[in-house]
Amino acid sequence: MKLKTLTVLLLSLFVFQGITAQKKDSKSERKDNKEIMAKAMEVKQMMIEKDEALAEFFDNSEGYVIFPSVGKGGFIVGGAYGRGVVFEDGMHVGNASLKQLDVGLQAGGKSYSEIIFFETEEALNKFKDDKFELSAEVSATIIDEGVAKKAKFKDNVLVMIMPRKGLMVDASIGAQRFDYEKDMNDTRVSDW
Repeated sequence: MKLKTLTVLLLSLFVFQGITAQKKDSKSERKDNKEIMAKAMEVKQMMIEKDEALAEFFDNSEGYVIFPSVGKGGFIVGGAYGRGVVFEDGMHVGNASLKQLDVGLQAGGKSYSEIIFFETEEALNKFKDDKFELSAEVSATIIDEGVAKKAKFKDNVLVMIMPRKGLMVDASIGAQRFDYEKDMNDTRVSDW
């Protein structure tokens, strides 16, 4: 009898601890998401200040993803990772993560902001369905004054980056994979 009571008590404690940890994790995750959103809006503003023509892409694209900080580094084998915010018709619809693995001659690290613009609903939906990745041949446009006027969509996608830290010799971003997570709160926060 005592063993049964002890087992039930321990099981209850274990379940309670799991629920508490889950609540704590989701609270922590919400805080992280708010920080990423704030950083994304800051990066958007900085990019538009650097090149005003970028505002047209934000206004006219079907959607876009802002990765405020992508860290990239390695020695021979390298990788990159970043978390971002997804917008559709100017409204926050979810979050995303970016992962990249590189093999080849490389050393060091860098940090940059990345925005992916989607020209069509089909291209955006491909991203949201986790069927989107950038191939190894893809390169991004480095944001600088006047560059956005010349930028063109390729296969309904345009990628732009802004260096933050480290040496940015090239703008290769190929072999990036993405995971999309719909905003479960469906808060539909405007990007302005």
